[in-house]
Amino acid sequence: MAARILANLLVMGSGMMARAFVQAYRQALANASKSGIAQETVQNIRRGSKLMAEPEARQILGVTEKSSWEEILQRYDSLFERNAKQGSFYIQSKVHRAKECLETAYQKRAQGTTDA
Repeated sequence: MAARILANLLVMGSGMMARAFVQAYRQALANASKSGIAQETVQNIRRGSKLMAEPEARQILGVTEKSSWEEILQRYDSLFERNAKQGSFYIQSKVHRAKECLETAYQKRAQGTTDA
């Protein structure tokens, strides 16, 4: 008899806790959407995961500021292929992001020289 009462108390208590947790979570989401924190956080995550500084990109690819775009592509191809065959997917993705970063930088420079 005591075991049955204890079991009922545990089931009812856990049910109340679960409902309270869900309600608190919904309220937190509502508060975050009112203040715009949720959208800002998502945007920061997107920005942070895609951005790489140009010096870091040059260091990853092992090129200098004076390197031509062809040299950068050669380094990218060799590093990307080397990591595709026997290396790390993480390093391969870093190499790809570095190329994207430098590609953007070189495009901006090309636009800057044609605008002047």
